[in-house]
Amino acid sequence: MAAPAPERLLILGGTAEGRALAATAEARFGSALTVISALAGRTRAPLRPAGQVRIGGFGGACGLAAYLRDERIGLLIDATHPFATRISAQAREAAESTATARLVLVRPSWQPVPGDRWIDATTVEAAAQAIPAGAARVFLTVGARSLAPFAVRPELWFLVRLVDAPAEPVPLHRHRLICARGPFAEDDERALLVMHRIDCLVTRASGGAATAAKLAAARALGLPVVMVRRPDPPPGAHAASVEEALAWVAQRLGERAAGT
Repeated sequence: MAAPAPERLLILGGTAEGRALAATAEARFGSALTVISALAGRTRAPLRPAGQVRIGGFGGACGLAAYLRDERIGLLIDATHPFATRISAQAREAAESTATARLVLVRPSWQPVPGDRWIDATTVEAAAQAIPAGAARVFLTVGARSLAPFAVRPELWFLVRLVDAPAEPVPLHRHRLICARGPFAEDDERALLVMHRIDCLVTRASGGAATAAKLAAARALGLPVVMVRRPDPPPGAHAASVEEALAWVAQRLGERAAGT
């Protein structure tokens, strides 16, 4: 009897967790699993994960559903950025319409520790208003699509860090743009804050180790941090780590082998 075709896993990635999941799943499950990672293509030189890679959007939930059917995808793991709410909603709709097993891999959010001076903000618009009085120079790390709300603060100077230079001009009156990709070291982050005489950090509660050093640097310098609260994850099964996601895949593969 011929061996069954391998199960096909689509990872909606672009994150460190997505890359780690693809690499470990390839190594752990071998020929039982075909791993395909989908990257949105917004970063000019993305770090390519192991396995097959697809770059570019799907054309909304309907396009993703068509891809799931056409490519015979049996497992879908949403390992996108915690603030990528649109693609997560589309993934949920596509999985439900095609009866595809779906898991959301959500890395834990950062949590304040003693010495932190965090200011909670529910949105980037609220964050722009929450920058404390006396903070004239602001380090802004909220992503290219979230810069416009800070244009209402023309009296402030912003140091903006992005992975890539945006296609459109930065919509801020006074700023400097730097392009860099993490991980970043605490000593380097502290030196950056000192060199630019930063008074306040504004960032999103993304979580993860690659960019957490800026929080430690701000803590060491006694700087306030305006933290944009992350949105609630979409409904459905969730994993908080790559290992939990791999356990979910293993369970699904076991159910498939048993014919359940």
